[in-house]
Amino acid sequence: MTDDTPEPAAIQAIVHRGVPLAAAWSIEVLAAAGGSATCRLPWQEALLRPGGTVSGPALMGLADVAMWAALLGVTDGRDESLTTSLTIHFLRRLPPGPVIAESRVLKRGRIIVGEVLIRSEGSGDIAAHVTTSWAAVVPRA
Repeated sequence: MTDDTPEPAAIQAIVHRGVPLAAAWSIEVLAAAGGSATCRLPWQEALLRPGGTVSGPALMGLADVAMWAALLGVTDGRDESLTTSLTIHFLRRLPPGPVIAESRVLKRGRIIVGEVLIRSEGSGDIAAHVTTSWAAVVPRA
């Protein structure tokens, strides 16, 4: 972590400004440094789908935000890269409750490749595995 790397709260503020849906869902950035990030999606009944499980769109949104948080942690909080693909494999149902996403940058260049693991808070069982690629964009001045 460089001296210029923003604290998780600062990265969370950047994420909430850049992705208003992340603010509406109250996504928290718990950690972001060295190409990795951990984000938390608090429990909200509105994010359930029939059958009482956390919805796929909520998990995809959380994964996308978690990957951006990881990028913000290695770009001193200045990143305007764009998601070009996101593939999610749902491995098990997530019951109602908070959700944790752990992201990491696997490769940086013109194309950025990353991975996100999603689980219920307090569980070690991976519920979804995400691979994602991003087009690197130089931040505007």
